[in-house]
Amino acid sequence: MRPAAAIAGGALATALASSALAAPRVVSLDQCADQYALALSARASIAGLSRRALNADSYLAPMARGLPLRRATSESVLAARPEVVVRYWGGDDRLLADLARRGVRVVRLDDATGFDGVRANVRRVAAALGAGPAGEALIARMDRQLAANAGAWRGAGALYLTSGGATAGGGTLIDAMMRAAGLTNLAGGQGFHSVRLEALILAPPTLVVLGFFEASALAAQHWGLARHRALLTIAARRAIVSLPGALLGCPAWFAADGTTAITRARGEGPLPPLRGYFPQGGKRIETFSSPSGGVGPRSGGGGRGRGPISQVGRAI
Repeated sequence: MRPAAAIAGGALATALASSALAAPRVVSLDQCADQYALALSARASIAGLSRRALNADSYLAPMARGLPLRRATSESVLAARPEVVVRYWGGDDRLLADLARRGVRVVRLDDATGFDGVRANVRRVAAALGAGPAGEALIARMDRQLAANAGAWRGAGALYLTSGGATAGGGTLIDAMMRAAGLTNLAGGQGFHSVRLEALILAPPTLVVLGFFEASALAAQHWGLARHRALLTIAARRAIVSLPGALLGCPAWFAADGTTAITRARGEGPLPPLRGYFPQGGKRIETFSSPSGGVGPRSGGGGRGRGPISQVGRAI
């Protein structure tokens, strides 16, 4: 995959350039909204991003460097004189009321449960920012990935597992991501729910898709299931891919990158790069990038398994 800075080239950059002169001033209130503002606005039109825009789990963090960061408060946001505000969950009732009184357009991202919802989100924000062609370019990129990955795993069953011990059934974007790569979701039910560790140990799934197991996510969890040795053993032996929070925390076009990573875990192409580690058997494993974009274990604890766990990085 290309790095996030590649947004400066190709059809998307051309579409942005054509609408830059008429683009409204935009402020994004949370990390997910940041990704939309960065992808669909010219830099000169971005009056503020959230204070999490530079975090490790921000998909387009490199593009946020040098742009103003603002708190989601009335004082901070209104001082930026935005014409459009984009939000997923950020901002309280007071801020939203103040924006409404001043006639500022607020564009809300829906909690998409599938790729149709992602397309709707992209088109909604793109329309508000006068960036229709750029939005369609993002959707076209996503749709090309989905078409390329369709049916790759041929119905094999897999369980999604987060570092906090949760899984996800139907009606979730991760379910749509797995199904788009040809996996059958073994979680059952609807929505997110906790995994019973005892049941997981007694009957571990053949395949596991991990989420939020990167170093930055694990560092914040001192007592989570991710630190349980039995779960780590299952993850090390059964996991086919580890998806970072940057791909999972926002209903956006780059969810298709997760589907691509799941497909590539079958060995049908080079694995995308990611710096970090995955805890296997309680020991640290460094990952490295090959010239072709592959990733594998450099050193650290062994443990038998299906081979290196695929981890995915960012690209737009």
